[in-house]
Amino acid sequence: MTHSTHLLVYPFSSSGHIIPLLDLTDTLLRRGLTITVVISPLNLQLLDPLLSSHPSTLHKLLSPDPEINLSSHPLISKVISTQKQFDPIVKWFRSHPSPPVAIISDFFLGWTSELASQLGIRRVVFNPSGVFGISIIQTMWRDAAENNAYNGVDKDDNSLVSFPEIPSSPEFQMWQLPTVSRNFKKGDPDYESVRKGMLSNMTSWGSVYNTFEDLEKTYMDHMKKQMGHDRVWAVGPLLPKDGTARGGASAAPPHELLTWLDNKPDESVVYICFGSRTTLNENQMSALTGALELSNVNFILCAKGSDSAFKERVGDRGFIVEGWAPQLAILRHRAVGSFVTHCGWNSTLEGISAGVMLLTWPMGADQYADEKLLVDELGVGKRACEGRPDNVPDSVELARLLDESMSGEILERVKVKELSQAAKKAVNGGSSIRDLDMFVKLICEL
Repeated sequence: MTHSTHLLVYPFSSSGHIIPLLDLTDTLLRRGLTITVVISPLNLQLLDPLLSSHPSTLHKLLSPDPEINLSSHPLISKVISTQKQFDPIVKWFRSHPSPPVAIISDFFLGWTSELASQLGIRRVVFNPSGVFGISIIQTMWRDAAENNAYNGVDKDDNSLVSFPEIPSSPEFQMWQLPTVSRNFKKGDPDYESVRKGMLSNMTSWGSVYNTFEDLEKTYMDHMKKQMGHDRVWAVGPLLPKDGTARGGASAAPPHELLTWLDNKPDESVVYICFGSRTTLNENQMSALTGALELSNVNFILCAKGSDSAFKERVGDRGFIVEGWAPQLAILRHRAVGSFVTHCGWNSTLEGISAGVMLLTWPMGADQYADEKLLVDELGVGKRACEGRPDNVPDSVELARLLDESMSGEILERVKVKELSQAAKKAVNGGSSIRDLDMFVKLICEL
């Protein structure tokens, strides 16, 4: 199918946000859309594979790398610095022979609603987190200025915060909520500006989620009610067929990793990774390596700074990657049976799609919400630890959990395999393809 409907895609400059939006971009290009991606030099290498496979329909619009203002919260200042692109994009749009009919932008880029409005086009929000996690974040931003319900200044870090209007009325301890929305600075122009953007997500023309119906149907229905229309689409899991190339070059040669896995029995390996942005402190790392030594499992550990003595003691039972790893290819390998994860949404979806049991160790942002969904609601994971600096797991207990995660009978493993089948079905002619078809149809009608 070919048509020249043109879309502007604007990711937020952070690997966990860019990667799934580029996976969506690839899917839309394959359906005949023409797309321009706003991208900074820092992230250009992530776009290169798409530029080479869609040379005539994919274009790039370069924007400066975001600036971090040291006097503000790094995330807030990063979002604010993107707003300088408002005028350059207007100028580009006005001079374009066939400008875009809509803009799809990351949920941190809420100011693009105003941009779309000025250009007379539609804005669609791309949500890199799950619907459950976003429901909590949106509620916090909405209420931030009216009361101090989530304000850490007025409350004990361990006090309970509940969200009665969200299905299942979730409750969290204060410290488990995202810090930016928790420490909202009323009257601070930067925070107020970001809040305005977050609120405009809820009034945008449409909203796309990297999730699937069987995973979060209750929360999808809730979000449609909140937005007051049905232009809320679950199109995930957005995952490429080739698992080795996702997210850039690996710190360890992929063939070495995969050959090591080839030599291990089915479902005998634990994969351990805490995402691109978080690291364990010395005590936590020591407890983790202690547990790995005590356990009987084979493992791949993605972590900087594990000592050479540890490597010698575990020998061929462990493979250590100091940096970025081809996570999707690892998780899809028959030898991998469980995944110690920080519960970032991309990792969550990759783990579920691969059908591996999840051992949760959230660190911040939406990760405690993701853990609650995985452990308490879906029953596909067990808690390993929670990432406060003073939370250190007991090595003996963690070793027991690692060994147990390899046993075929454990209920969580049965459930995650069922959910993995549902994920495959969703993207092979199921609910996610239905939502994607509807999204493309409505965009092309614009």
